[in-house]
Amino acid sequence: MICAISTAYGVGGIAVIRVSGEQAIPIVDSLFVGRVPLHDAAANTIHFGRIQREKEILDEVLCSVFRAPHSFTGEDTVEIACHGSLFIQQELLRWLIDAGCKAAEPGEFTRRAFLNGKMDLTQAEAVADLIAAQSKAEKDLALSQLRGSVSNELASLRERLLHFTSLIELELDFADHEELEFADRSELTQLAGEIGKKLEALLASFRTGNAIRNGISVAIIGAPNVGKSTLLNALLGEQRAIVSDIQGTTRDTIEDTLVLDGILFRLIDTAGLRETSDTLENMGIERSRKAAEQAQIIIHVNEPNHSISPSGKELDGITGTIIEVLNKCDLLDGVSLQGETHGSRLSISAKNGDIEPLKRELVRIAKESMQTSAVMLSNARHYEAITRAHEAILRVQDGLKQGLSGELLSMDLQDCLSALGEVTGQITNAEVLSNIFSKFCIGK
Repeated sequence: MICAISTAYGVGGIAVIRVSGEQAIPIVDSLFVGRVPLHDAAANTIHFGRIQREKEILDEVLCSVFRAPHSFTGEDTVEIACHGSLFIQQELLRWLIDAGCKAAEPGEFTRRAFLNGKMDLTQAEAVADLIAAQSKAEKDLALSQLRGSVSNELASLRERLLHFTSLIELELDFADHEELEFADRSELTQLAGEIGKKLEALLASFRTGNAIRNGISVAIIGAPNVGKSTLLNALLGEQRAIVSDIQGTTRDTIEDTLVLDGILFRLIDTAGLRETSDTLENMGIERSRKAAEQAQIIIHVNEPNHSISPSGKELDGITGTIIEVLNKCDLLDGVSLQGETHGSRLSISAKNGDIEPLKRELVRIAKESMQTSAVMLSNARHYEAITRAHEAILRVQDGLKQGLSGELLSMDLQDCLSALGEVTGQITNAEVLSNIFSKFCIGK
């Protein structure tokens, strides 16, 4: 039996302590005094009473009863909603441990749910992502994975591949009869091609999925004094970066996050790009260039009297989506800042806070990238395993073209199946599980 506080640490109106295991209901029952004993309570019911040991009353509580296998963990579970006093929370935990529970480790409830077949490993990891979600887009992605978007996609691929693998294994059992061929090589070639394309699409989705999970990286670049730091401050709505007329004020990259229309952006203000003999400033400029090269969106800032063109050296080596911005348009006569452009550039005034056209463009680009795939990878572990699965299926395709024997094809097919199984947890080991669930919060 395990127990833990499942609500966030601190004082609140209510705290929830979760107890799970074969003896969860009898243990809580030994401390609970209510109209109906919990061992007689129907599943999925809530009961009011008090937590009491001998004559000492700790608190009045609500106990929710869940019976195996219809609970989060697949075991008998009781959730105790008590008042949010830190003393009451800790004392109730102590009483439960005295009654026979042990304190849960990080992620132990979700680990039990996985081991009891209530969810696969991708869904278990999605639980942690859902708890940690900082934006609507991140929440939607985690919820999609929790509902089995990745699991179902891989299960379908694995099932079809397993069928052919079984037929090839059957051929090997009849190796003395070389004329027997149970697995149609043309069908296997078609299947391997289909699976290869689907795995490629999943791998391609990782860039977007990872960006949703960690924030879409946006680098603000341009020459000194074009208003990059002012723009960062305007986007964030606070004075995050120092603003000065002195060139080279920003010596290093400055990062912060922003949520627009439910999407998390990771903004990076960079040092002004110019030729300089200042060693420290050059180090900042080099970091700025690297940040721009790695960013998914680049806001290239110019001002009305800036002579460097959009195709200039400031954009060398950049592969992300570029938004050309003409800042300080409050200095120009007759320029609208309500979404119109000045030439091919968005017109804004960061100093006056007139940046709505830029915000709309950031959201538009982000949403377009999110529509590239119905199923997205956002976990580096999944990406690594599917990369190995893709490499294995490419070897199967090459082997079929070369007319390799079933024995050699079988080895690559098994590698592909094994890698796909690692994603969902059908094939895993204790070390991997410990590493995954150790990153969960206690109580989940």
